[in-house]
Amino acid sequence: MNSERRGEKGEILLEMKDIVIDGFSDDKWHEIVKGVDVTLRRGEIMGLIGESGAGKSTLGLAAMGFARPGCRLTSGTILFDGSDLMTTSEADKRKLRGSRIAYVAQSAAASFNPAHTLIEQTVEATVRRLGKPEAEAKADARKLYRDLQLPHPDTIGDRYPHQVSGGQLQRVMTAMAMSPRPDLIIFDEPTTALDVTTQVEVLASMRDIVEQYNTAGIYITHDLAVVAQMADQIKVLRYGETIEDADTRTMLSNPKKEYTKSLWSVRSIEKAEEESDDNILRVDHVDASYGGGVKVLDDVTIDVPRGHTIAIVGESGSGKSTTARAITGLLPPTKGQVLFNGTPLPPMLKDRSVEQLQKIQMIYQMADTAMNPRHTVRDIIGRPLEFYLGLRGAERDRRLLELLEMIELNETFVDRLPAELSGGQKQRICIARALAANPELIICDEVTSALDQIVQKGILELLLRLQRELGLTYIFITHDIATVKAISDQIVVMLEGRVVEQGMKSDILAPPFPDYTKLLLSSVPEMDPDWLTNLLAQREQEGGLASAGN
Repeated sequence: MNSERRGEKGEILLEMKDIVIDGFSDDKWHEIVKGVDVTLRRGEIMGLIGESGAGKSTLGLAAMGFARPGCRLTSGTILFDGSDLMTTSEADKRKLRGSRIAYVAQSAAASFNPAHTLIEQTVEATVRRLGKPEAEAKADARKLYRDLQLPHPDTIGDRYPHQVSGGQLQRVMTAMAMSPRPDLIIFDEPTTALDVTTQVEVLASMRDIVEQYNTAGIYITHDLAVVAQMADQIKVLRYGETIEDADTRTMLSNPKKEYTKSLWSVRSIEKAEEESDDNILRVDHVDASYGGGVKVLDDVTIDVPRGHTIAIVGESGSGKSTTARAITGLLPPTKGQVLFNGTPLPPMLKDRSVEQLQKIQMIYQMADTAMNPRHTVRDIIGRPLEFYLGLRGAERDRRLLELLEMIELNETFVDRLPAELSGGQKQRICIARALAANPELIICDEVTSALDQIVQKGILELLLRLQRELGLTYIFITHDIATVKAISDQIVVMLEGRVVEQGMKSDILAPPFPDYTKLLLSSVPEMDPDWLTNLLAQREQEGGLASAGN
């Protein structure tokens, strides 16, 4: 980014007036963004919050002069640095995107080319569009990796997307957006996949980039505590309309609309823990490795009580999702075994019976990559109904509608494709697909991380109700301590492939804490705009500890 192109701090960079965007569904066009205004100045970050389907991501993409498939920019003006992107040619808009305007997507896994290394993709826009020498661009990328607290920053760029964790991939994507030093960055749920300790460092890095390079940012999120740390101003959307907007401190201290007040108070459930010695699953002294023999699980033993919920927490790369893969047979253990109802499971997925497959279902973190983009909701949920339960025709369709009702969707979604769904709706479809098999154990890998606060609460309440009514057992992999409090009976804390602490929720969350557990709990953002600044200052005084991995 050429510094001479920068305007003065506080100068209006983006002005969107009376933006109307249509979406196509049910064989007709509907207004999904209805006359919204946005004014954003250099050096400022605007937070966009609201329920899933409120139009947050659609409006954020419109700031690039872009409408996703199935949408169209109908009317209004989008002035970016004086140019109206509503009338600018597509060729000129493409030149802006990735160089002067960057986008950090919610699902990093769906945004990378699996055939190219991370660093090649990080510097592509900087080298091709801005003409920066490749060696210089790569050196800068490694600095960004370091700033974003990625492990082995000098060599991690030589890996391919599948060789890093979801949280690490999200940070690489953030570095990719930052590489050309754009004027405007649209952050679309960029810390959704991150554990709380990593999130602190990434949020601080994003804030520093905006301040250092006089960049403007649009921060789209459902996490109110996160937006409190990032945003100078907040705009609340619902059903494509502005409900309320104000500077951050005013919004947090004195929201005027009832809907905004409801967002502030939705995380209110907390399950009363229960003890049990009747274990449905045992992970028994399991080691596991990926290619090259690098051990990623080290002597992991976990007992999962029947009808209860175990929450597995830890930093990105600690082994949480790898443990789930070992349980499901996606990554066969190199030592130890997994027992279900007292019987050892075949280590490899392909050797398990249909009944064994049916009894253990998994809901993945990345809904975008967990569904075939060419299959409709009818196909996605209908397949396990046919495969596991043998349901066909009207019987299958009747059960499908029951499952949709459970996840607070309706029959209008049956023939939609994943691209026609919001991030939250996609994850709810994945939940319905898991429920379709009538399982005994469901492994939930960050299943609420993509959902807004109101939908999170509804999904957690749904899962708790299903557990009571059906006797379901859950393994919850999450970095969200509020979710842990809401859903779990027991907690397992993992670090670098090992279990470092486990026990009843009340014991793990009560002081005194081991150092690593204390680090995790202290990294949970609070609804205080000064929380991140104060935390970083405190940690600097304590020696700069950012994560146990460092």
